[in-house]
Amino acid sequence: MIEKHIVLEDIDPVLFYGINNTHLQMLKALFPKLRIVARDNVIRVLGDEEQMAVFEETVENMRRHVLMYNSINEENILDIAKGRKTKEDSVKGVIVYNISGKPIKSRSANQQELVDAYDRTDMIFATGPAGTGKTYLSIALAVKALKEKQAKKIILSRPAVEAGEKLGFLPGDMKEKIDPYLQPLYDALEDMIPAVKLQDMMEKHIIQIAPLAFMRGRTLSDAVVILDEAQNTTPAQIRMFLTRMGWNTKMIITGDLTQVDLPRGTQSGLREALRVLKGVEGISFVSMDSKDIVRHKLVTNIVRAFDKADKENKQHNNNESINKD
Repeated sequence: MIEKHIVLEDIDPVLFYGINNTHLQMLKALFPKLRIVARDNVIRVLGDEEQMAVFEETVENMRRHVLMYNSINEENILDIAKGRKTKEDSVKGVIVYNISGKPIKSRSANQQELVDAYDRTDMIFATGPAGTGKTYLSIALAVKALKEKQAKKIILSRPAVEAGEKLGFLPGDMKEKIDPYLQPLYDALEDMIPAVKLQDMMEKHIIQIAPLAFMRGRTLSDAVVILDEAQNTTPAQIRMFLTRMGWNTKMIITGDLTQVDLPRGTQSGLREALRVLKGVEGISFVSMDSKDIVRHKLVTNIVRAFDKADKENKQHNNNESINKD
């Protein structure tokens, strides 16, 4: 008889053990020759060496399943114990699973182009209107890299230009002032990583969310770095950000050139970067449009209506200029 302690790393043990320890009871029934006791994230096992080896393999495969899919059920446990593929393992094209166990995958050709570009190059510019999934999909790719240990950390950033950069006039400490402008990034992460685990990762700085100004002077290595709302950077800011790139790092820069909030007369850094970096080897450019919108169907109609109005206004202004000449 031997005794072993198995540590459930990187997952929520409550998901692993099941409600009222139903999954743990199932394991005990599947391995009757072993004495199994669990406390927190440690499983203590006593018993036959041969069955112990099979149990260890089963527990590790269950742990990986929970890590990948954020869920596990009795059917999954039976499949894993019998050495079969689970139903989830058979689904193709999934980036990660959300906390409810639903698959996150590309839902349009341009979204798939973003996924392919991420695999192909280390820097990707993804532009398009609101609701096309560019930020959400980018964060999903980053979470996948973290889970598969292809990256050691995720760094998410946004310019805080919506506040007019006058954060000093807002109530609260620096975190309380900045957090509202970073909330969309928190929302996406909370959809993909269980709350307790996300809090732990943020406390350990495995996941970092910070305004663009905090990037100055840093070298970002072994990370997936995402700059959101890049249309609201100045040319100097985006140049500063892009040159933070270190070894084994991927950068995704997202933005919507129709939603520039910079002061009148200030050039968008994203627009400048797209112009200057076009054709540079190792950089991918993905452009999304209204066909890629994954929000309420009204959002697509709204975007198209505004696009049409913008074109009509531009044509009207051009005609006025011609008439004046």
